[in-house]
Amino acid sequence: MTPDFLRLLTRLNKQGVKFVIIGGFASVVQGCTFVTQDIDICCEFTSQNLLLLQKAVADLNPVHRMTPGKVKLYLTQENCKHYKNLYLDTDLGQLDCISYVKGIGSFHRVINCSQTIEAEKQRFHVLTIEALIESKEAMNRPHDREAIVQLKAIKKTRKN
Repeated sequence: MTPDFLRLLTRLNKQGVKFVIIGGFASVVQGCTFVTQDIDICCEFTSQNLLLLQKAVADLNPVHRMTPGKVKLYLTQENCKHYKNLYLDTDLGQLDCISYVKGIGSFHRVINCSQTIEAEKQRFHVLTIEALIESKEAMNRPHDREAIVQLKAIKKTRKN
């Protein structure tokens, strides 16, 4: 099944989930030529926000993809307090929910390093090109180094 990230993000938006698009998909939004297999978001890891996220994906068969047997997502007011990240498989694709972005910080810092974009009559927060470069430099993985090269080139062409 082909991932449908826009539909997945739209569902989060419609439920009022507080999130910022980060990672590979944010790089694509900024102009990189990558293919990404998942959507990474940084979100506020409060019980209220995580329960909204669960509601948004409830009918998409969400499971924790990093657990043996891929345990079904089941969040409660109480157990939400124990999560720092959620790595989910859904019927619309993989969704990685992160509470902290290396090189930037927690959700409140991340949202301050984002810009608003519009797609399909929806408004989304996405990391700025500068913040993406910062986070990718902090991660320093091989695919991050390739992204940095592209992001810096895109940033340079935008200035001209």
